[in-house]
Amino acid sequence: MPNKATDQDLDTFFEKLNSTNRERELLVPPMGAVDLCSNDYLCLSKHPELIHALHEGIELCGAGSTASRLVRGHRAVFDSIEKKTAAWLNAPTALFFANGYAANVGTLSALCDASYECFVDRLAHASLVDGVRLSGAKKSYFRHNDMEHLESLLKKSKSTRKVIITESIFSMDGDRAPMETLEDLAARHESLLYVDDAHAVGVCGDEGRGLSSSGADLRVITLGKALGLEGALVLSNERLRRFLLHQARPFVFSTAPLPAIAHAALTAIDLARRMDAERTQIQNQAQILREKIKSEGYSSGLSTTHIVPLILEDEKAALDCAETLTQKGFHVKAIRPPTVKESRLRFSLNAGLDDAQFTALLRALEGIG
Repeated sequence: MPNKATDQDLDTFFEKLNSTNRERELLVPPMGAVDLCSNDYLCLSKHPELIHALHEGIELCGAGSTASRLVRGHRAVFDSIEKKTAAWLNAPTALFFANGYAANVGTLSALCDASYECFVDRLAHASLVDGVRLSGAKKSYFRHNDMEHLESLLKKSKSTRKVIITESIFSMDGDRAPMETLEDLAARHESLLYVDDAHAVGVCGDEGRGLSSSGADLRVITLGKALGLEGALVLSNERLRRFLLHQARPFVFSTAPLPAIAHAALTAIDLARRMDAERTQIQNQAQILREKIKSEGYSSGLSTTHIVPLILEDEKAALDCAETLTQKGFHVKAIRPPTVKESRLRFSLNAGLDDAQFTALLRALEGIG
């Protein structure tokens, strides 16, 4: 039984939750509604070839991995997906994790310690922030995508071990990090560069290779977004991979991911590489959507990608607009503080949004506020 202090803490928490109308709940997506909020950018989660590959993987490898990879959970298919991902993304090696959160927390907490200083974009994903916190490294946050601020912090730093940490596409704002400038700063200030490329791989770049490059020392990509599955891979050189294999606690001490996922991911990569037409469609629709939002008197912030926010004046407006669109057949979520500073609708465009649906969406946005 929880003690009285714990009960009081919970009472305080729930009172605050009720007073701010920010209680979260788990909801099944509306039947038949057009998906505008998932990360299934290429709609591969429902692709028949990928579903077949997943079934095939279960037949070949069984229903579970049975143990951590260092005990009895390793499979040849894990080697295959690591090698195929590394070849696709022009990296020396890769290491497969259960998901992006585990990859970021495990890698950063293993790599850094109190002798490091980590320079983290202020809007970086929670998994990146948590990895730095767990590492014990000194934290220095630079203003979002502000390269002058970052350079000033690098110049002031007395640390001989530095890591710059960012996402390539920011999941709530849909804007891009200036990758070339980040690579230049990392080189000039003898810093490692760590890039989470989760929202770009599959959707951006030649053959869906994303926005990061070999100029980053460590890159993280996920299979749970454009590639339609789950899991993540950390791309690095062989020396860093060997280090993570021994020191990344979520890798060492967790049951290995489902081998069938890795088997299916081999097919997902092949499918994604061929989807240039879908990538073009998504980006074209995103640009039209941004123009529509502006014409209605609202802002889409700094978005330049397939993630398009509609910034609203308060939380109630965001909730009301999301409900209005849901009633019109479009599943879009209101994102509110503290997740973001400004309440918004977050449109996450995908390849399944056909011309008729997109036209209907634009009509539904007329007078939305």
